[in-house]
Amino acid sequence: MSVEQVIEADWTWIGGAFTRNIRVAVDANGRIAQVGALAAPPTVRFPGKALLPGIINVHSHAFQRGLRGLGEAFPHGAGTFWTWREAMYRLVDAMDAEALYRLSHQAFREMLACGITTVGEFHYLHHAAGSWGFEFDEVVLRAARDAGIRIVLLNCYYKTGGIGKPLTGGQLRFDGVSVLAFWRQMEHIATRLDPATQSLGVAPHSIRAVGIDDIVALRRESRKRGMVFHIHVEEQQREVAECRAAYGQSPMVLLTDRLEIDETVTAIHCTHTDSSDMSAFVGAGGQVCLCPLTEGNLGDGIPDLTGIRAAGGRICVGTDSNARLCMTEDLRWMEYGQRLKTQTRGRCVDAAGSAANALWEIATINGARSLGLTAGRIEAGCWADFVVLDLAAPSLAGWMPETLLDAFIFGTGESVIAATCVGGNFVPSQ
Repeated sequence: MSVEQVIEADWTWIGGAFTRNIRVAVDANGRIAQVGALAAPPTVRFPGKALLPGIINVHSHAFQRGLRGLGEAFPHGAGTFWTWREAMYRLVDAMDAEALYRLSHQAFREMLACGITTVGEFHYLHHAAGSWGFEFDEVVLRAARDAGIRIVLLNCYYKTGGIGKPLTGGQLRFDGVSVLAFWRQMEHIATRLDPATQSLGVAPHSIRAVGIDDIVALRRESRKRGMVFHIHVEEQQREVAECRAAYGQSPMVLLTDRLEIDETVTAIHCTHTDSSDMSAFVGAGGQVCLCPLTEGNLGDGIPDLTGIRAAGGRICVGTDSNARLCMTEDLRWMEYGQRLKTQTRGRCVDAAGSAANALWEIATINGARSLGLTAGRIEAGCWADFVVLDLAAPSLAGWMPETLLDAFIFGTGESVIAATCVGGNFVPSQ
């Protein structure tokens, strides 16, 4: 295995702590070959910097970057998720390939600038206006490639405008056509991927947008093909009520009963999931992705993070609507929401009581597991995806090795990011 470069920063995050005198050798395929006090001299040196594994954004809708600044006025009184959705549909109506590329590329570049090196793009805007040709799938892949971010295209199947209801308006551009057509498109997209930075996953949108029999069929085929499987679950109380009316069960119970659940299945949001239902899901190996800034922006509610963890569940994090792209802000609000809910502190901590370490695992190791990637750690065999912190940044003033991660997560934003690296290719901060 040939070594293409040897990277050294003043401090490197390995084994749950910052360590000095660490060098990271990267091979020609963009993977980490060796880590440690290597004899080989560094070819890339970061004085006054710290090297960490890149952040993994498990759940994004890149085109919704176009909603930033919109939908935040309420002339007719308080709004809801459902009124916000109308603004999203207006954006869809105005979307063409050029606009989708521009918004997606902008979102991906902003992600890199805040330390995100991998995005799980939950992609459901498939078609140009008046077409069912899935033209937009390759637009998103091109935007990710040009931005330089690693992407798992979680290609979304969307078939109903509500349980038992037809698609209408902008939803027609989400249409998966049929399960057979969806898999034909997946096979086509697979031939267009850059294997170094791009892969596929399966994402039936939700119980309100896909019938349960189709969800079961998609899950069965995803297992055969070794693909991860993501789905929105119980984001809204109305969704739960409509599912009970149609199926006699809540979405989480229905999915846990009908699907083969394991660690390749990730449920997004779970804002209104009953604790016993959650225990059954995570007990079978299922993972949960929370998106605190979007859940706050849309008024979804506060999920029971501590209950998920108490049941042994693994949590990861996503930016969802991309109304604000700052992963440290998402992470701290994951903890702060629980503090507000319980009026106690330290709701998401590791065995040693560290909130920062627990949140960092959510943003890296758990995210990699959810997206089926060998990433999230600075270890041999992992993708060489890194984030570089500027230790001279004013918001980090006073840091010590034992407090640096806490200071980064709880006290900073994207301004401390000096560079990101995807597969050994460094991208300077914007």
